[in-house]
Parts: sequence; structure tokens; C-alpha cells
Amino acid sequence: MSRWIAAAVVCATAAIAAPAVAKQFKYAIGFPPGSYNVEMAEDYAKRVKKYTDGRHSVRVFPMTLLNMAETSAGLRDGIADIGFLLTPYFPAEYPHSNLPNEASMMLRLLGNEVQGKEALAFVGALTEFTFFNCPECHQEFARQNQVYTGHIGGSSYGLVCNKPVRSIEELKGKRLRAGAANWSRWATAVGASPITMSANEMREALSQGVVDCIILSAPEIHNFGLMDTISDITMAVPGGVFSTAAFNMNVKVWRSLSVEDRRAFLRAAAEGGAYTPWIYQQKEQAILEEAKKKGVRLHEADAALVKKTQEFIEQDMNTIAKYFADKHSVKRGEEMIRTFRPILEKWVKLVQNVKTQDDLGALYWNEIYSKVDVTRHGM
Repeated sequence: MSRWIAAAVVCATAAIAAPAVAKQFKYAIGFPPGSYNVEMAEDYAKRVKKYTDGRHSVRVFPMTLLNMAETSAGLRDGIADIGFLLTPYFPAEYPHSNLPNEASMMLRLLGNEVQGKEALAFVGALTEFTFFNCPECHQEFARQNQVYTGHIGGSSYGLVCNKPVRSIEELKGKRLRAGAANWSRWATAVGASPITMSANEMREALSQGVVDCIILSAPEIHNFGLMDTISDITMAVPGGVFSTAAFNMNVKVWRSLSVEDRRAFLRAAAEGGAYTPWIYQQKEQAILEEAKKKGVRLHEADAALVKKTQEFIEQDMNTIAKYFADKHSVKRGEEMIRTFRPILEKWVKLVQNVKTQDDLGALYWNEIYSKVDVTRHGM
């Protein structure tokens, strides 16, 4: 009998000590090859390999495995192991995740200190909030058979158009493609008509006159090849940034990882994910200068439009909780906004001395990702 017990102990010990089976993970991202977010995904993949000591690798599929509209269901169903999930595309599935995301125009209420650092601060704040202050967010992801492993986001949003749009008068009746409900509400408030479509459809819609403007950050002009379809840019309004859950993992895939490897994937998300907010802020002015050289007209918004936008943001911060309660039955909206704002204000301070992507990645890791309990998260 003792011989069988000893054999069982040896087998059990061997099983515990055995290294995780090496695997190549499929990462679906709906951006085209050569875009900044695909470069981010490749950076993330390199760091996964580094931090798992070569046990695992990630293969990036730009626009080939799943497009943006397919990512949520495809990740749920295991078509991809990791997905670049644009939660605002799925308002019914991810309302709690979208509420603080759609409060991004709050950045315009935080003074001059945040200018030029909007993406750095907002990504840090939203990631911290989601990991540690939004149990409902994790429940939403779990219902879609996913595990949250961090956000990324880009620079401030403006108007990228095929005609001049500088005033309330020029906005009246214009068709604006809006990627999230907060910008749709702003469009309505200034007399325009919001249009909803996937980012993968923007270029065709703009070139064929289906929309007059796209509410977008400047680096997305590069990402989606829009330079030859636009004639006018007004970046002063509406503001806000677009942030997304860039590394959501299929539940089964996450749970198949060892504790050590879960931590490695999170570190890759912290450091690799820092690429997007960093590069967007760095490239913002360069893209605008390139557009100017190609004949695109750069405009300032007139004072009345700026004032109207500021008034809308102040009002929207007071009504966004009610909007999500009425539209999506979010019960804790006011508390979520009250909790999120001081976190965002803290992150505006934290990113002031960031000089490189590595600085930003280290900050995200030390302040957020390293504090996630990987023995419980997603389990």
C-alpha cells in the first residue's frame, strides 16, 4: 500500500512541477496591417514571449481572423484566444464597461495640465478603475466568456471632414460618424446627425459622402488610410478619447495558463499596451502637419462652438448616469462616475514626468497590473 501512495505522491509532484505546455495564441485585431495598434499588438506579442521565457508566443491577425464587429462573439466562441475588443460597439453587452469610457470628455474639465497627455492618463485611470472598482465590468466580460486584461486608448478626438466645419451653423444637419454614444449625444446637442458604423467602413463612407465628418483622433487618419478622402480638420471639438479592452482573453485560455504565465501576460499588456497611448500622443501633431502639407485645411472652432461643447460636457457628466440607467439598466452609475473622476485626476498627475513608452509601461505595471491577484482574477 505504501508503495502505491509513494507513487501517487511522485506523480502528483511531477504534475505540479511540470511546465505549462507551449502554445501559440491567436490575437484578433480589427485594425489594418501597418496601423499603430497592430504595431502595439506585435510589441505585446514580443513581450509575451519574453516574459514567458519563450514558453508561449502570440500570432497577430490584423483584420483577417475577426473584424471589429465580429470580435466579441468570436472571442466568446474561441475563434480567437485574445481579442482587441471595442466595447462601445456593443452597448447592450458591456454597459458598465462603457459608462466610464464614455465619460472621457471629462478630460476637458481638468485644465491645461492634461493637454497632450490625455491618452496616457485616461488609459491608466480606466484600467485601474476596471480592475479594482468595477465588479460589474468583470461580470459582463464573464458572460461573454472573456477575461479582462487591460485597456489601451488614443489621443483626443476632433472632426475629420470632407468640408469645412468650424461653427454651430456649419455643423447643423451634418452627418457625423460617431464611434461611441457620448459623441452621438454631442452631435445631437450641436444640431448634427450622428451616424453609427464600424471603423472598418469609415473610409468608404467618407469618400462616397455617406458622412460629412468622422469624430476621430488624428493618428487614425494614418491607421485607416483616410488622408486622401479628407479636406478639412477641426481638432478643437468635441474632445474625449476612445479607449478599448485591447487584450481580452477567452476564459478557457486564461484558465489554462499557470499563475506565472498569467502574470507574464499581464506584464506584456501593461508594457506593450503603453505603445498605443504613447505613440498616439507622439504622432498627433506629425499627422496634422502631414495633412496640412497635402492640402488639408486645419481649422479652429469658433468661440460659440467651443462654449457649446464645454456646456454639453458639464451637463453630460451630470446626466450620463441617468442615460445608462434608462438605456441599459445600470444602477450604480452615479457612484461609478464619482469613483472614477478622482482616479483620473490622480493619473493626470502620475503621467506628468513620463518621457518614454518604457516609462509609461513601468508606471502601468507598478501602479495597476502588478497588483492584480492572478490566483483569483478570471477564475
